This record gives sequence, C-alpha cells and structure tokens, in this order.
Amino acid sequence: MTGATPSQDDDGDTARWRAVVERRPSAGSAFVYAVTTTGVYCRPGCPSRRPNRDNVVFFDSPEPARAAGFRPCRRCHPDASASNGALEASVTAARQHLETCETEPTLADLAAEAGLSPGHFQRVFKAMVGVSPKAYARAVRAARLRTALEEGATVTEAIYGAGYGSPARAHNDVGPALGMSPSAYRKGGAGAVIDYVTGDCVLGRVLVAATARGLCSVAFGDDDAALLDSLRARFPNASLRADGDSARTVLPAVVALAAEPGAPFDGPLDVRGTAFQLRVWEELRRIPPGETRTYREVAAAIGRPTATRAVANACGDNPVALVVPCHRVVRTDGGLGGYRWGLARKRTLLRHEGARGDAS
Repeated sequence: MTGATPSQDDDGDTARWRAVVERRPSAGSAFVYAVTTTGVYCRPGCPSRRPNRDNVVFFDSPEPARAAGFRPCRRCHPDASASNGALEASVTAARQHLETCETEPTLADLAAEAGLSPGHFQRVFKAMVGVSPKAYARAVRAARLRTALEEGATVTEAIYGAGYGSPARAHNDVGPALGMSPSAYRKGGAGAVIDYVTGDCVLGRVLVAATARGLCSVAFGDDDAALLDSLRARFPNASLRADGDSARTVLPAVVALAAEPGAPFDGPLDVRGTAFQLRVWEELRRIPPGETRTYREVAAAIGRPTATRAVANACGDNPVALVVPCHRVVRTDGGLGGYRWGLARKRTLLRHEGARGDAS
C-alpha cells in the first residue's frame, strides 16, 4: 500500500493503540487504524478481532487511509468517523430520549432518528456509551424504580411510573440491578438473604458479601464490626448470614485479587447503581492493570466530558472494590485523588500493578 503518509507521532500512536485494544473511541479524534495484512482500515471501537500491533498503521482520518490504498471495514463503517461529532450528537440525543421517554423506543426508531442502520447505530452507541441501547434503557428504568421506592412510592406505583408494562417485567428486569425483588428493596432488603464473610488480605481486613446472584460488596477496613455495620446500613432489613456459602466461595478470589490486583475476576456480580454509575463502573473495568486514567478521561470515554465530578462520586460509590478497579483513576496532575478505603491502600494497589503516577 502506498500513497499518503500515516501518523508518525509515537506518543499519540501509543494512546491510539490502547484505544484499539480496549475497543473504545478516542475522545476528540476521528483517527482510523489500518491493517497491512488485510488492507482494511477500521475505527478504534471496531468489534473485529484485534490485529497484531506490528501490522497496524494509524491515519488521522479515513481520507489518507483510502489514499494509501486501504479499504473501509464493513463491520464498523469507519468512513462515518469523519462525522464523529454528528455521531456523538446522535448518541447523546438517543441517550436523552431513553432517559425521558415513557415508552421505550425500538432500536429501529433510534437508528432512524440518527440516520443510521439499526446494526450500525447499535455498534456506535455501544462503542461510545459502553452498553447497548436496550441495556441502557433497562438501567434507566431500574434507576427510576429505585428512586421511587426510596421516596416511599408503593411497589405498584413505582413499577408503572418507571415505565414497566407489568410487575412480572419489572421483577425480571430489575432483580439484578436491585439485588432483590422491588418489594424487598422497598423494605430495606426484607426477605433478601445476603451472605458475608470477613478475612485477612494484604490490604488489611476485608468483608465480602454476596447474594445468590453474585458478589455484591467488597469492603476494606481495620475493624470487622465497622465493616459489618456498613453492610447493615445498606440493607437494614435484609437477612445477613455470617460465613454463608455464597460469600465464602468467592472470598479466596477476592483475597488473591488484593495480592495480585492485575488478575482477572470472572465471577458473577450483583451490583446496583444509577445508569450513570453503571456506565462509569463498566468503563473502569476496561482499564488494563498497570495503567491509570484521570477522572476527566473516564468522563470523556463515557461521552460525558463535563461530568468529571460525577465520575469521581461514582468511583467513591463503587460497591465492589478491586473488581471494579476505581483505584486506577487518578487526578489530572498525577496525584492519587481520593479512595474510599484509604490512600495507603490505593498507593499499595497501584504499586503492585506497576502503574505510573504520583505515589507520594
């Protein structure tokens, strides 16, 4: 392939390759990458199999890639990257629609509003937001339901007010988001069984809690009683079962993760949060071990570049330390920023991972 010259900025190419590996759009850039062995160029969020780094060249836009003889990928339609601003605007409009509508629009309706095919729109939305439109709509409804229940609405009022067509649909959709049935959530966890266990790890004492659906809490501290009080405060009417099977089974994996925070955790999760929090937590799980992101970079990655403070709050509300690696988020100036479980623990985790940053 000959013709236009690809980008030669080594530092920029490192960041671009990281975006390709993580399959995420690069904020403020419409670059594409081309694979010399296939002759195809793609957007960084392309779902295609990741190429070998040695076979990849970067271009600032699709035009020079075409001029060099590469052809556009048929899966990610990289020529649409030239109008990246329009795509971001379309996704933002779709997200706002999902957050305010009473009846969930179909994927075809959302795609038509964006002027894209349903398949293309689905890929663009997921690349920019981190979840599919349907998963985003489900999280929005769950957040509405949770808020209504916390404000004292009856279960029936909350279900229909949140946009569910029936109680059965609500129970099926929000069980994983609430960690229990809507009626149990309204009663502070009444009827729910949450197993917990405490133990030692390299970061001190750890409390692990889990429901039958999966891990719901990982907390660090120096006092078992304080850790248990914190769990009780979250679910004052739940049945907390000491040394229960669900928690005891997952404890070794959490202890191992504390010792080696770069290790993968593939167990099921049962966490609840707002649609925004779920997007932030999903993005945090994409940060590779040994790397960090700033709060601003995370905000940009989820399509909310002005929501830096909200991202920091979501990190602070993370219910499953280590599994959702909020310790990998630092300040723009390189400082550690905050950490719910203490800066000493954050510093230790980053040191174990070999991450760069201000460890002072």
